[in-house]
Amino acid sequence: MRVFVTGATGFIGTAIVQELINAGHQVSGLARSDASASKLIEAGADVHRGDLEDLESLRSGAAQADGVIHAGFIHDFTRFAEVCEVDKIAIETIGKVLAGSDRPLIVTSGTALVSPGRLATEDIIPPLNPAWPRASEQTADSVAALGVRAAAIRLSPSVHGDDDKHGFIPILINIAREKGFSAYIGEGLNQWNAVHRLDAAHLFRLALEHAMPGARYHGSAEEAITVKTIAEAIGKQLNLPVRSIAPEAAGDHFGWFSHMAAIDCPASSKLTQELLNWHPTHSSLLADIEKGVYTK
Repeated sequence: MRVFVTGATGFIGTAIVQELINAGHQVSGLARSDASASKLIEAGADVHRGDLEDLESLRSGAAQADGVIHAGFIHDFTRFAEVCEVDKIAIETIGKVLAGSDRPLIVTSGTALVSPGRLATEDIIPPLNPAWPRASEQTADSVAALGVRAAAIRLSPSVHGDDDKHGFIPILINIAREKGFSAYIGEGLNQWNAVHRLDAAHLFRLALEHAMPGARYHGSAEEAITVKTIAEAIGKQLNLPVRSIAPEAAGDHFGWFSHMAAIDCPASSKLTQELLNWHPTHSSLLADIEKGVYTK
């Protein structure tokens, strides 16, 4: 299969590209810079120049493909509503090219806000949250109605592994270094789910090859890890004390990240594993922290 991949040179995208190539697929990766183009060539992929706001580049990339993985997103939280709209338009643009073809389109979403406070499962479809304007799943549904095998992969808050420089664990580590201690909020019993990026990449390939229109798949290898446990592992690695902070002090300590530090978002991938025969095999989040992936 010839696969067009957006976000092909990102932390997860590079793993997806390699997973696809290793499985015998031909990959065309979206590249907005010479550095990204060189990275794709080195990986054995074709280069498709453009970016998420260049709609013509998205149209031509999708038109030449047997399937599309949309893993790209502009991670600029200072203009979050704007970049969510860019994401929506990108999915719609690709979807119109694939309309009526039954070709697969896999988009990227997250597990964190599916059902905060209780175990998230693939069959839960949360309403749109005005405070969280990313609508990749809903846009994929509208594309599926056009005759596209559009499905969503909901990734864990922590997609971990080597070369993770900008994810949630590096954010917690940077805050701990700045403040002089590793912190959790209250009792720290709120839970995240997690997945290794190589397991996530494998899931993207399986979804591409077998997805059903409108499906939601969960990229969560570990259902629930308390944030206190994560904070303790970070403190041990940095040789820093670990402390609880009161909920009212979370904003001062974590800044814009305080909502994520407080969220309780366990997530199951039982149905995903059954439907796609996906079985995560790579190291756990705590193992990666403990072996120094984030501090070497």
